[in-house]
Amino acid sequence: MADANCLFCKIVEKQIPSSIVYEDDHVVAFKDISPQVPVHLLIVPRVHIASLNDLTPVQSTLLGHIALVAKELAKTAEIDESGWRLVMNCGPHAGQTVFHLHMHLLGGAPMAGKMV
Repeated sequence: MADANCLFCKIVEKQIPSSIVYEDDHVVAFKDISPQVPVHLLIVPRVHIASLNDLTPVQSTLLGHIALVAKELAKTAEIDESGWRLVMNCGPHAGQTVFHLHMHLLGGAPMAGKMV
């Protein structure tokens, strides 16, 4: 189910153009419009889930699917050997700015420092 006001739902439904690099029945992956490293992709479920706080047990396999898609995208981007990172933010204090569950796939350059 889509949220008519959600930016990522509009991208999934191709109402807003984006650089889609992968899609299947469950997820869509596209380039971040403000990349933090050379490879910065967003992997979003087709179904609208606002955040991890809204994930249900029935939807839990979706996270594993996203991780497997990320692994394949890292290989396609040739960052699988050098290293890559998956980041998921939940809520405003964690840095979530679009309230549609998504993972950031980051790589292609050394990432400075520790995460926390």
